[in-house]
Amino acid sequence: MEVEMKIRGLMIDPVTNMPIVLLKDQGTEAVLPIWVGVYEANAIALEIEKVTTPRPMTHDLLKNLLIGLETTVRKVVVTELRDDTFFAVIWLERGGEMISIDSRPSDALALALRMDCPIFVEDEVLKNSKQATNVSDRVSSDDLRKYLESLGEDDLGRYKM
Repeated sequence: MEVEMKIRGLMIDPVTNMPIVLLKDQGTEAVLPIWVGVYEANAIALEIEKVTTPRPMTHDLLKNLLIGLETTVRKVVVTELRDDTFFAVIWLERGGEMISIDSRPSDALALALRMDCPIFVEDEVLKNSKQATNVSDRVSSDDLRKYLESLGEDDLGRYKM
């Protein structure tokens, strides 16, 4: 079963300094981080921010080709997580025929943004991802961390474990 998700944002992994795309499920508040390359993150960021470049970037070229060939991107799906690597498929429709194209998730996401098509993740990928988290869990742990950081030395001395 496929779960529809939206791109929540981009961030940098503080350990590896690699970009991460955050996908968020609107229904369950689950978040799936996908590590991507710098160039792909840039392509995603440009489209999120609606920045136009003087010449077409690669994903813009793909969009122009697909439109020129009268082909529609129906959806992109993150289909698999194998050996810590995500896999995706781009589903195209041309002349009533559906065509699946193997893709890296980063390229599929960059194209999905440009073609304004839905993004899905197989629920097995969400279940198998060690990194998938629930937003409400993240918020409460962030609140706890902020609270603990705000305590002074005098406050810490008053609490017994």
